[in-house]
Amino acid sequence: MLLLVLTGLAWMVQLMSMMKFLLNYGIDLTSFLGLTSLMIPFIVSIIIPFVTFITIIFVYNKLITDNEITVMAASGLSPKQIARPALIVATVLAILHFILNIWIVPISQAKFYSTQWNLRYGLAHMKLQESAFTQLADGLVVYVDKVSGHDLSQVMLSDMRDDGTPIIIFAEKGKLVATPRGLSIVMSNGSLQTTGNAITTGTFNTFDMDLNVADKEGDSAFKVRRVSTSLLLQSIFDSPSQKQHKMVLTELATRFFGPLMNIFLAVLCTLILLKSSLLRRRASMAPAVAVAAMAVAMSLFMSASNMIGSLTEFVLMAFVLLLTLGLLLFLLFRK
Repeated sequence: MLLLVLTGLAWMVQLMSMMKFLLNYGIDLTSFLGLTSLMIPFIVSIIIPFVTFITIIFVYNKLITDNEITVMAASGLSPKQIARPALIVATVLAILHFILNIWIVPISQAKFYSTQWNLRYGLAHMKLQESAFTQLADGLVVYVDKVSGHDLSQVMLSDMRDDGTPIIIFAEKGKLVATPRGLSIVMSNGSLQTTGNAITTGTFNTFDMDLNVADKEGDSAFKVRRVSTSLLLQSIFDSPSQKQHKMVLTELATRFFGPLMNIFLAVLCTLILLKSSLLRRRASMAPAVAVAAMAVAMSLFMSASNMIGSLTEFVLMAFVLLLTLGLLLFLLFRK
């Protein structure tokens, strides 16, 4: 229930942050909801460890408050038996988290960025309003008198993206065209004026202008989040730069070690709560201590993931994580 509620809230925040797609690009509501829904797997993969922790601390703290943990221990149940439900839930969520990280999230993220580009810059969705100024990008404004599909008439284009050489173009006709290098506008029978060190004017019969509003899906860049896990593993040994190599190792650490944090936080939480209750220490302080321990553990995990720069450090992080998890399990199961 908590996972559904937090995912829904995060999705609503995503809807609000991407509302500009509805307002600026004239995208229909169905396409907009379909686009934002592609973020749900990624949102779930982020909040699952926190959901695991919050659920366990809520249930077990309630058991401690009602003295049920004391009764169970007095009836002969060991800490391992008392903690078993929490570990089962954490294991199930860890498996779900692993499936999301390895397969579902990369596919949905690749689809998200591809769909986002098509909705924002794709020829099929590039809509210019008649007798109105349309801003295609920062500093790039187009005015069109009449629009018929992708055919334009009485076009005025102002390109102020380069402060050194602003360009103003007037043309009788124009046409939006999708090319391998991106979106272009082909204009005919017009004039052009640029202002730099000197004012330059001229006329043309045909002028093809590459709008450069975006790079198709970032093809020239390496976007690790949307790359399949198999390709990331191959990229460990053939990364073209040290920066990309570090990005690959960081992403792989998040995908492979992130699910383990569900079990790690579950063990950490039950260890603190059960030991404080069974050893008759101040159980009222246990939830606060558990929350602080969770914050430290997640901070260390994220910091270590972002600092990985070599395969040796990747293996070392895995060893330290598994060793720490084994130590916590030993302390938890010890009577």
